[in-house]
Amino acid sequence: MKAYQIGSQTGLDSLTAVTRPEPVPGHGEVILKPRLACLNHRDLLVLAGTYGARKPEDRIPVSEGIAEVVALGDGVTNVAVGDRVIFAHFVTWLDGAFSPTAFAYDIGITHDGWLAERLRVPAAPLIRVPDSVTDEQAAPLASAALTAWNAVVEVGQVKAGDLVLTLGTGGVSIFALQIAKMNGARVAITSSSDDKLAFARSLGADILINYRTHEDWAAELMRQTGGAGADIIVENGGQATLSLSIAAAAANARVVIIGGLAGNVSSGLPNYTSIIGKNLTIRGIAEGSKAMLARLLRAVEANGIKPVIDKRFHFNDVPQAYAYLKSGEHVGKVLIAFD
Repeated sequence: MKAYQIGSQTGLDSLTAVTRPEPVPGHGEVILKPRLACLNHRDLLVLAGTYGARKPEDRIPVSEGIAEVVALGDGVTNVAVGDRVIFAHFVTWLDGAFSPTAFAYDIGITHDGWLAERLRVPAAPLIRVPDSVTDEQAAPLASAALTAWNAVVEVGQVKAGDLVLTLGTGGVSIFALQIAKMNGARVAITSSSDDKLAFARSLGADILINYRTHEDWAAELMRQTGGAGADIIVENGGQATLSLSIAAAAANARVVIIGGLAGNVSSGLPNYTSIIGKNLTIRGIAEGSKAMLARLLRAVEANGIKPVIDKRFHFNDVPQAYAYLKSGEHVGKVLIAFD
């Protein structure tokens, strides 16, 4: 089978097309034929060698997609050949509270991922996709969308009338916008591009802030909300933006930290006491469980949510897909089609 591996992890040029033997399912395992795979920011970090410890050079990357079951190992009863399935990339986190043990089986990181014509995985985490949900609706759900769902719904406990603030227009932010609007919340979103903000408006965003025009975007949010602030903040900038997120938070807000796209800072938070003064909850999250993904899939089916797809590339053109993601020109998801 054809596959891609991450190579020496010195950048995009490390990605290498290879030929591998087709996998055979063991007890409790299945063989999947990917239909669509989706790229995420961490896929770029893996190729750059900056996503934790360096990985084996023959690791097959990418952590989410939709696939068809083509073979079953002994003891598999929860799916059948021909089923379309998705699964969260923390394979062993099926339900309940997060445990660091989830990091031990992370598809595309500790174990081979989606960029191959066949994928062998345990059957336990698989979720069957209903016939009413298309491949394009389901394929992007298991990583960025699941993170957004965990932040806004599971941790944020969103309710109608809340204001959800999400930073930037990447995959997580766009899904956070859609999930928040589905739940009757208002949404504020930031970007350095007026065109991307206009697109966010077309998806239902209520407050648009260009952080180049308004460097202190927290103050601008407070101005536009009459000093009320945001009830839920999807904080993907990390240390470099956390101080502004605290400043933008309403009393009793939930600030959910999901990444560090804006880089690091060398000093502490100048408004540290606001965490107490506003009675804030600040919580870091890592993706989500199978049970959360199942709830997200039901919400997509019930509400007819259509993920924002920026561009599709063929499996033969994976390097171009990575380059496009790195360019930052996208809004929404970058897909890789196998057929």
